[in-house]
Amino acid sequence: MFKHRTIASHIQKADSNFKVLLLTGMRQVGKTTVLQDLATDNRKYITLDDVLSLKLAKEDAYLFFQTHKAPLLIDEIQYAPELFPHIKLLVDNSYLSGQVWMTGSQQFLLMKGVSESLAGRLAVLELMGFSIYEQAEQGALQKPFLPSPSPTSILPRKSLIETYRTIWKGSFPEITLKDDDVWPMYYNSLIKTYIERDVRQLLNVGNELLFYNFMKIIAARTGQELNMADIANSLLVSLNTVKSWISVLHASGVIYLLPPYYENLNKRIIKRPKLYFLDTGLCAYLTEWNTPETLSSGAMNGSIFETFVVSELIKSYKHNGLHPNFYYYRDHNKVEIDLLIVQNNMFYPIEIKRTATPDKKMVKNFDILTSLGKNFTYGSLICLTEHILPLTEKVNALSIWDI
Repeated sequence: MFKHRTIASHIQKADSNFKVLLLTGMRQVGKTTVLQDLATDNRKYITLDDVLSLKLAKEDAYLFFQTHKAPLLIDEIQYAPELFPHIKLLVDNSYLSGQVWMTGSQQFLLMKGVSESLAGRLAVLELMGFSIYEQAEQGALQKPFLPSPSPTSILPRKSLIETYRTIWKGSFPEITLKDDDVWPMYYNSLIKTYIERDVRQLLNVGNELLFYNFMKIIAARTGQELNMADIANSLLVSLNTVKSWISVLHASGVIYLLPPYYENLNKRIIKRPKLYFLDTGLCAYLTEWNTPETLSSGAMNGSIFETFVVSELIKSYKHNGLHPNFYYYRDHNKVEIDLLIVQNNMFYPIEIKRTATPDKKMVKNFDILTSLGKNFTYGSLICLTEHILPLTEKVNALSIWDI
């Protein structure tokens, strides 16, 4: 079943204003599907997963573009960076917008070629898995989330176990449309494909089991500060190895690193990023929570709820063509704010709690912003409340289904 993607209108806008469009994102999030749905009949589709097409692209890029005329949709462009200079020549010789659409799932390789050949000529958008709006077939209504004095509900509420079923199932389009019993087979295949295709291309990983164990370790630490030295000690590998592996997971859209906010705030703050898995289904699979019920009642129920909220907030920005200006705050006095959205020098704090009974004490740390001279505008407590509840003049408690 096709579901409207929030990013569709932004792809169309980019197509009208840029000669080249690059849609990035992890494998299987639906990049090709959304572009093919928006493409006109005269746009030719070429996938570089095809051996013959890849061979031609790498060995004779000039002949590739003689064979395939614009407008084009080139899938998995990172496999043939040799095409980038020729794409530059192609679009520079035309005044038309939307000449080349591309998809790619490895930002390391992609952005190097883009910066060298296509700067100023292309729009870069990023797609993640289905958002809760897209799953509810309300993708066109999703806006970048920002705490406000008068929040409104759009999506229907779900029970606790149905909320955790959504978290457990994950957001990859294919798995959201399948029965629960397919879940372990799907994620096993996804990980196998990811390690064999993307990781091998980006890294010389001699021990695939060790890399898989690394993924399991960091999945268990989702929502926590990233301590790479501790991970290295657990795996008996070097710190540089862990740094390299983290960079690959980040570049290929598996994890998100939430930076701390410390500019002009306070010298005595924590400066490590927090790590979040961008798909909670993958995270649940790696940490061996095999049913929504066990996940809901298990030791990770709070951290994975927070991970789900953060990933949905990120989608609300990226699927609207925007970069999320997100941070977290924590100082050495253990004063912490889960998430800070900063816009136009205004601060919007967010606390995330797995509770159905929100209390204003849960957002008391928001006051640190005022004491530090920051413009605390409005804030939110995102939790499991059944109703939107005002906690203070500036803070409301919201359900995950209200964001």
